[in-house]
Amino acid sequence: MILVSIWDLFSKGNAFVDTAFILFSCTRALSAAGIINVDLSELRMADLRTYNVVVLGIGFLLIFTAFTTCGNIEQTVVKSLNNSGNFSGSGYHSLGIIYGVFSFCNLFAPTVVAIIGAQFTMFLSGIVYSGYIAVFIIPSTWSFYFTSVLIGIGAALLWTAQGHFLLENSDVSTINRNTGMFWALLQCSMLCGNLYVYFDWRGKTEISDRDRQIMFTALLVISVVGTLTFLILRKTREMEDAVSEEEGQSLLSRPMIYKQRASTAMRDARTEFKTIWEILKTKNILLLSFCMAYTGLELSFYSGVYGTCIGATTDFGDTAKGLIGISGIVVGAGEVIGGGLFGLVLKNSRFRRTSVVFLGMVVHFVAFYLIFLNIPDDAPVVFNTSSQHKPYLTPSVSVALLCSFLLGLGDSCFNTQLYSILGWAYAEQSAPAFAIFKFIQSIFAALAFFYSGYMLLTWQLLVMVIFGFAGTLCFFMVERMQFFLADTQEY
Repeated sequence: MILVSIWDLFSKGNAFVDTAFILFSCTRALSAAGIINVDLSELRMADLRTYNVVVLGIGFLLIFTAFTTCGNIEQTVVKSLNNSGNFSGSGYHSLGIIYGVFSFCNLFAPTVVAIIGAQFTMFLSGIVYSGYIAVFIIPSTWSFYFTSVLIGIGAALLWTAQGHFLLENSDVSTINRNTGMFWALLQCSMLCGNLYVYFDWRGKTEISDRDRQIMFTALLVISVVGTLTFLILRKTREMEDAVSEEEGQSLLSRPMIYKQRASTAMRDARTEFKTIWEILKTKNILLLSFCMAYTGLELSFYSGVYGTCIGATTDFGDTAKGLIGISGIVVGAGEVIGGGLFGLVLKNSRFRRTSVVFLGMVVHFVAFYLIFLNIPDDAPVVFNTSSQHKPYLTPSVSVALLCSFLLGLGDSCFNTQLYSILGWAYAEQSAPAFAIFKFIQSIFAALAFFYSGYMLLTWQLLVMVIFGFAGTLCFFMVERMQFFLADTQEY
């Protein structure tokens, strides 16, 4: 009872969740070893759900520490492989395949999760992520593109299962806390791996086979540990009772039970497809699609293209490759600060969504202009590891990292407000609306990755400026229509 009381004390505050998780794990291990005698069933259901959310966040933290770092350095590594003559792949094409497959697989992912369960789905997806990272240890072109397709499928399943599992372990009073806890852990994934890149690659002008193998072996271990973390997630008592009741209701065999689940999931999927199609034809979504498309374009730029540009800038000298890692960290800092800042600011009704989106557009346009002046025009497309063109100004590390921060800050402006306006305009149909958002965003991210290997930096920035301005203008129109509709309903 003393241990249970201590657990209750620690689990009441978000700041002590990690301590509560450690205490729970130690209690469980000591109880299993017979050293202490404690009934874990005495722990409240809320505590078990908190444990699940923390473990879920840790699993995603580890997996995306590996994958985010991989995406940030991928094109730089692939260029060094292409120079050796034994490899002919493209990091941009791989990321384009991932996002393209991901966008379409989102349509059937809920059905798969409903049939085989969220926990098992996340474990299988984690294996796929680990397989993609392992390819870089002993690279071959066919396995590189094959695992790109697999990880696109795995990503759709992983994120669908994550949302399902998070909702299962939350209620009205804890959903905001649990979501914030999960995303805080996830965003830390941009820190560890990129910091390792900086210290390991600092002072190196070429990435040797040994450097690559050490780097991706470490990332593989991190990803595997994150995947195994999903195995220690626990079912809540209500779910365990429901499963036991379902399997004890009749004489149906397990295959028949799964068949029933599949039938129910297919019916739900057909209903959701109809809802998605109906929402897709609404004026709000048609206008917001420009803003959604822009988030996909700038997502591909800050997550894969800009780091490659920094690493290819000759004027940065021996520090160029290491700066890729620092850039990723600074982008993450911009995301975290922006998300937290605008979450607080928007509590003031005078600071509306349009203000935040306008700020995001200005921040991004300033970043694009500075990148245009500071980074060589051929940096995204150069086949060697260093650029040949000269930018308008002498490249500055400080300006390059400032742009990284502005890219992350602006991205948080657009994404937080898109989630906000979709949740407000489609409160009763939020799941299909968010599915459309991720579909459009992923499609345009895939397109951007495919053209990034052929288009000079100036033209890539121009495309984003056009879509950014159009997306912001359309967002303003939707916001105005929603307020007009709300005022009309009041009368």
